[in-house]
Amino acid sequence: MIITYFGKQFFKIQQGDLALAFNPVSKSSKTGITAHFGTDIALQTTNHPDYNGIEQLSHGEREPFVISGPGDYEIKEIFIKGALSEAMIAGKKYINTIYLFTLDGINIAFLGALSDSELSKESHEALNSPDILFIPVGGDGMLDAKAAAKFASSLEPRLIIPMDYDAGTLKAFLKEIGEEKAEVVDKLTLKRKDLDNKEGEVVVLQAI
Repeated sequence: MIITYFGKQFFKIQQGDLALAFNPVSKSSKTGITAHFGTDIALQTTNHPDYNGIEQLSHGEREPFVISGPGDYEIKEIFIKGALSEAMIAGKKYINTIYLFTLDGINIAFLGALSDSELSKESHEALNSPDILFIPVGGDGMLDAKAAAKFASSLEPRLIIPMDYDAGTLKAFLKEIGEEKAEVVDKLTLKRKDLDNKEGEVVVLQAI
């Protein structure tokens, strides 16, 4: 499994020939992030220009299967659960979908633009100790450093990947969670066995 980060919450996860992308930045976003490539599965947590650029994920004849809300999905033998939650962006409420799935024997939870760690019982139960947790840490309506660190610790993941951060919010999050010397990488390559001895370890992916 190879994980690549493009900024905000825009990630690509590749497993062999299969590619999944999360929260692509749209052309109408003010972030200036312009990555464009083809994927098999596109997941959008929140219908906001920083996260809904599905049009950036087709290339040639490669058109993604799009998942953009709560529910249970099966595509290319991957079961994906979308659990309902809330996002708050620039003072406006949005539906946010937490995605949970297993790839190459690794359980992954992608929290999206989550603003409140008080989840419904059903959504909280669905999370259930993921191997890898993608969590927003930048505040500004979403989880801030303190709330993100507390929530991440409560879920007991093996590996934590912060997202939607700047230098200041990332530093604050790493301090809160006690991982100030976290590894910083351009790209993360993982196999299931690499996670066996990890407990709440943070890896910071730099946007490419």
